Amino acid sequence: MTTFIENWWTSILATDGIWLAVGLFGQVLFTLRWIFQWLISEKNRRSTMPASFWYSSLIGGSLVLAYGIHKMDPVIILSQFGVFIYARNIMLMRRNTQHEADAGASRPESDR
Repeated sequence: MTTFIENWWTSILATDGIWLAVGLFGQVLFTLRWIFQWLISEKNRRSTMPASFWYSSLIGGSLVLAYGIHKMDPVIILSQFGVFIYARNIMLMRRNTQHEADAGASRPESDR
């Protein structure tokens, strides 16, 4: 088994190794989003989608998408269509946070 892995690893060109690292790192980030969601939900004692879920989804998905494009793999490319949804959720989350901050700043001092 070790020989197979050694032969496989040494056969990868330097650029392929870099792209493999990008793809694997992206997949790890993408998978970590569920760990973030689970830990925050446990902490809050209710199901929650934290900001870290969306950022991890966007960054990890983007890296996996870049890997898929490099490999010209339509299955990977299509499976990462969600990056647009993740970006939109981040935009909505930021907009809501800004609206809440603006609403708090516009309340009279006695209501705060």
